[in-house]
Amino acid sequence: MRVLHSRVATPSNLRFCHSSNHPSLKTPFLLHLPQFPSLQKSTFRSHSLKSSTSFSSGSVTKASMAASSPSTEAETRPFSVLFVCLGNICRSPAAEGVFRDLVKKRGLDSKFKIDSAGTIDYHEGNQADPRMRAASKRRGIEITSLSRPIRLPDFRDFDLILAMDNQNRDDIIEAFNRWKFREPLPEDAHKKVRLMCSYCKKHDETEVPDPYYGGPQGFEKVLDLLEDACESLLDSILAENKHILDS
Repeated sequence: MRVLHSRVATPSNLRFCHSSNHPSLKTPFLLHLPQFPSLQKSTFRSHSLKSSTSFSSGSVTKASMAASSPSTEAETRPFSVLFVCLGNICRSPAAEGVFRDLVKKRGLDSKFKIDSAGTIDYHEGNQADPRMRAASKRRGIEITSLSRPIRLPDFRDFDLILAMDNQNRDDIIEAFNRWKFREPLPEDAHKKVRLMCSYCKKHDETEVPDPYYGGPQGFEKVLDLLEDACESLLDSILAENKHILDS
């Protein structure tokens, strides 16, 4: 979980994040987030909070590629997928690991670029939460990524951006709306942003809940949702971009 960066410390820039075990603080740490006003206005939501808004997987991947590059280039470069949560230490690195595992099992490693990021930068450079790494490893999935924040070039470089929950999606789109005035970005790049659970077929959840404050079952639930969504996501990408299998 991370977010767009300013180091200016003013009262209006402070926000609680979900790492309550910071060695120097007895309460959840504070992070400066001037570029995300929506984050400043809200404290942590319970992971059970649901929004009535959801996206369908639909015919998204072709539109995503068209938004970021000419079709000829899109058919020669790897299809790129970015998974995003709050701090990039639980849900999104797990999604990256699950999706990488599926792609590898189908022998499509060279056809995909896969990464994950967060909407805050507090954990930048850190490994994923050890509880998530352990839960994934029990399923034969290795999580090796290091946390990083989402960046302006991601809206150009990735064909699809998967948000773990509604707040993540809103923050990503807010970042896009801010950054597009700083340097050129595809006008419809926001269409690349989708909810992870919109690809689920076996589960009815609309968001992937943040397991950070819960017990082991929370991490297992996250993996159940991600395995379901990633399977459908890969099938959707391949169905809509047949050149991936033909090349």
